[in-house]
Amino acid sequence: MRGMLQCGMLLAALAGASACWAAPATATPEGCQKLRLHGKNADAADCFEALTRSGDAYLMAEGYWGLAEGSEAPWQQTKQLWEQANEEFKVAVAQLKSPALWKVRWGMLFYARSQPSDAEAEFKDSLAQDPRNAQAYLGLAMLSADGFDEKAPEYAAKAIAADPKSAEAHEFMANLALEDENTDEAVKEADAALALAPDALDAMAVHAAAALLTDKNADADAWLAKIKAVNPSYGEGYAIVARHLVLNRRYPDAVAYARKAIEADPRDWRAHSDLGINLMRLGQEDEPIQQLELAYNNGQQDIATRNSLRLLDSYKNFVTYRDGTTILRLNKSEADLLKPYFEEQLHKAIATYSKKYKMTLSGPVQLEVYPDHEDFAVRTMGMPGLGALGVTFGNVVAMDSPSGRKPGDFNWGATMWHEMSHVFILSATDYRVPRWFTEGLAVHEEGQADPRWANRLTPEVIAAIRDKKLLPVTKMDQGFIFPEYPDQVLVSYYQAGTIVGCISEKWGDDAVLGMVQSFAALKTTPEAIEANLRESPEQFDTDYAAWLDKNVGATVKNFDSWREQLKALIGMSEKNDDDGVIKAANEVIKLYPEYVEDANAYEYLANAELIKGNKQAAADALAEYERRGGEDPATLRKLASLDEELGHPKEAADTLDQLNFIYPEDEDLHRKLGGLWLAQGNNAGAVREYQAVLAMKPLDMASAEFDVARAYMAEGDKAKAEESVLASLEAAPGFKLAQKLLLEIEAGKSGP
Repeated sequence: MRGMLQCGMLLAALAGASACWAAPATATPEGCQKLRLHGKNADAADCFEALTRSGDAYLMAEGYWGLAEGSEAPWQQTKQLWEQANEEFKVAVAQLKSPALWKVRWGMLFYARSQPSDAEAEFKDSLAQDPRNAQAYLGLAMLSADGFDEKAPEYAAKAIAADPKSAEAHEFMANLALEDENTDEAVKEADAALALAPDALDAMAVHAAAALLTDKNADADAWLAKIKAVNPSYGEGYAIVARHLVLNRRYPDAVAYARKAIEADPRDWRAHSDLGINLMRLGQEDEPIQQLELAYNNGQQDIATRNSLRLLDSYKNFVTYRDGTTILRLNKSEADLLKPYFEEQLHKAIATYSKKYKMTLSGPVQLEVYPDHEDFAVRTMGMPGLGALGVTFGNVVAMDSPSGRKPGDFNWGATMWHEMSHVFILSATDYRVPRWFTEGLAVHEEGQADPRWANRLTPEVIAAIRDKKLLPVTKMDQGFIFPEYPDQVLVSYYQAGTIVGCISEKWGDDAVLGMVQSFAALKTTPEAIEANLRESPEQFDTDYAAWLDKNVGATVKNFDSWREQLKALIGMSEKNDDDGVIKAANEVIKLYPEYVEDANAYEYLANAELIKGNKQAAADALAEYERRGGEDPATLRKLASLDEELGHPKEAADTLDQLNFIYPEDEDLHRKLGGLWLAQGNNAGAVREYQAVLAMKPLDMASAEFDVARAYMAEGDKAKAEESVLASLEAAPGFKLAQKLLLEIEAGKSGP
């Protein structure tokens, strides 16, 4: 028979298959799948094998697929079954007038084997043939949901509209609703699935997850018991619960349920992969490698598994620094440069938040800094609504390195303080905090750490405020998880940050801390608002809108005018009309003072003032640019130079030190700042900056070592000064300034 494996090969590939037998007339894909759903694996294997003997390409494809999913054979043998299923589907869909269902099922095979592009093509082809194919819409919904695409609910709704009796579609919609933190809707859809199919195990799992997320543990156990009664080996039920726990940042609980999934079904390779990835998120290495390699070697070769293994392998390129409260992991190529800066801020953040939040962390904080953004992206895989710069998993923080981003695109200091707020709040609430609040508080804390890092009113945010796209406080999480327009995640960060800012300003920081405590006590957002602000969420929305309008309403109102006047300003600059630029720039700034991105009026104003010889006016414009949060390295270096020329060395040093948070990979920055601080008596700061020059391995090592020696000498550490000056002379034996400094050090040893 065409392409068919011999009976002996099949039995070798299957554990538990009884014998080769003829296909019974009653064997159907649905019947075989029902046997497996109920844990009758041996009978299911017999049933699927019967399909492979049917002589019908479609049924044979379903048979080989079913055998592959239930196979206990080594991966190489199981792989043959997957390949055979694919070949039979190819033959089936090539037949004249083949049903649209066959294309859908082929797409589902591709989906199961982590081939999303091929899956999407088959789903869309089937819809071209049958525009009301519910299963095709469900397949597209599954693909969209994997990427947290806003189209997932739309596709799922179309699947239900096309087939209201599809229990599977209702199960999927229940999962989506729970991801969106709409528990009531999730339970409603799960119940709809169970009404259609009392053995809808995924619907039971959604019920269990919904119960756990509201800390109704007894209810969760009852639903999991119902799953076990239908199929004791259905590990996917526990796995579904684990994934919902991950989406709600409850990583330790997610690990526990992934283990339960594996206990129920030791061959659930996706659960092994999920366990490995979540253990990585908790800072472990050995067991994640074991779990991920086991999953990969058994065919779980999806992007998440592959990339996580690659990331673990890359750890050999990192160096780890430990002390009592921190674990800092840096790439060897930049560890010497970054370590002093990251350690200082990490300890400062821990001390600040411990006092502010009135708590002590249970263990050290692990901070991982990735110069390769793709490595960092692996850490965030499968997580919706996360910022692109950092992510927190309990006491583990992963973030981009400044070297992995374009200069000026990234403030690592603000990012680190943001993520460290998450560390404390997740711990304080035992991971029971809504996403909107923890993100809003973290955004607020950036500005508390340094006003120049404060929440940024961008044009995208202004447009959302103008177009009334801000969400009610009780719906804020949706803006992070299932955004409905391209900039909604960015807008949600701004809105959440300003909500916390509003609470802090109108009700005080005690109210902010009170909300943290309310969430720790398992209160909902409405309950936390009513308990700490003494008003309803609806009234708070009204008060917040008034507060926001007071703070940014004029800018929002002036937005269209600002755009037109900025265009005119740019035109004046191109015509070298410096007087016109100066006048126009000041007017543009009044309309939208917070704008410090590309083509901002501050820089046009400063350039025009410089051309006219007004250095102080130029410095004033750039100082306001910096105060508003401007972070272009070249512009800030220009400000520092102007301040130095104008006799303001302290201000120049402060600006250059701010550049250390934006792009520290600048040798000249460290040399210049070291000199300024040495002249001002900040000897410890000078040592740090000159050490940074050394870490960048400059061509002139002799001068770099000499500068370090000078700074140590000024600090009074003659032993280290001698060590550095000897290193300078080793690089350049005839270096007279180093020789002179060495003589001074030696003279000091001999006394007067």
